[in-house]
Amino acid sequence: MDKTYILSDLLRARKRWKDEKKKVVFTNGVFDILHRGHVEYLAAAKRLGDVLIVGINSDESVRRIKGPLRPIVPEDDRAYLVSQLVPVDAVCIFGQETPFEIISAIVPDVLVKGADWNVNNVVGKDVVEAAGGTVLTIPFLPNRSTTNIIDVIKARYAESLKA
Repeated sequence: MDKTYILSDLLRARKRWKDEKKKVVFTNGVFDILHRGHVEYLAAAKRLGDVLIVGINSDESVRRIKGPLRPIVPEDDRAYLVSQLVPVDAVCIFGQETPFEIISAIVPDVLVKGADWNVNNVVGKDVVEAAGGTVLTIPFLPNRSTTNIIDVIKARYAESLKA
């Protein structure tokens, strides 16, 4: 079952979850080259509530943030892969550089980012807290990142590519 939503459908689902008194957690990211760190992070986020919504940066927004060589995996594939993870209830692709618009629209009960973010700088913090919600950070699994994977691939295959 594909759990990827366009924003208008996600808003209808959000209303239903609110009516059902479910605690909605939101996080976002690129999720390029899905790895264990992503999965553990999303599992930890899900433990904070009943429903986990994941915002995924569009390809264009990733290029604006990370440069012209990223993402490696196209947005539809990234969204599908994340949507298939057990902890994830909904995925929504967004085209802006930050998830402010989607956060303002769904107003989650809990907003989560990785511990590399200072909680005071989390985009949407003001919106969530004004509605009575909480903003938290979750520690990352050490040495697990898409950048690390790309660096390993480059190091291992650089010599063979020169030949």
